[in-house]
Amino acid sequence: MSQDSTQKTSVMQDPGADLVDKVQGIAAQYGQVLLIGALVLAAAGIGGWYWMQGQAKQENAASEKLAQANELFWRADYDRSRTIAQEVIKAYPGTASGIDALRIAGDDAFWRGNWKDAIKDYEGYLAKKSSGVVASGVRRSLGYAFESDKQFEAAAKQFDQLIGVFDRESSGELLFASARCLAAAGKNDEAKKRLQRILDEFPESTVQGQARIELGRLSPQILN
Repeated sequence: MSQDSTQKTSVMQDPGADLVDKVQGIAAQYGQVLLIGALVLAAAGIGGWYWMQGQAKQENAASEKLAQANELFWRADYDRSRTIAQEVIKAYPGTASGIDALRIAGDDAFWRGNWKDAIKDYEGYLAKKSSGVVASGVRRSLGYAFESDKQFEAAAKQFDQLIGVFDRESSGELLFASARCLAAAGKNDEAKKRLQRILDEFPESTVQGQARIELGRLSPQILN
């Protein structure tokens, strides 16, 4: 048998030899790249751990400071409470307490009668956290802040979003608040729709009597 034939027979007898050689060649060529990639991933993992630790420390510091603002709010020291809440907002904007500080700052402004500041803070909070029980409470306060600032249609919009969110009594009250604001804005037809909803959907509401009176006022009988 010739040498050429022997080589052909050898290849036929070991068909995986070329594949093994190729794999080993690729490993030798790219092994360093893979090693570097692994090191990069490990560094990213370590960096992520340190980042999480840093975030936890920031949140702890922010929550401690916000607790002071909250305590001062309940003591009706609204000016000092708002000052501390604003410090938390500026120093820890990415933390949960930094977001909640917007709510407390808004409440401080609201109870001081500073409607525009309250609106700004409440809207800031809702821009970061728009759902949940607390967010619904903030939206309700925002509605009353808008109403107090005589932005009646904006107030009605907030109240309308909350129908059915709380208990039935609250839904009746919010419908009445929306109707009140729309009537103040000269939108009598829209106001009447909400008043009628109180009578149809929430007849047990404590505002049911007021709704009837207001509906009658907005729908005067045609005189003969």
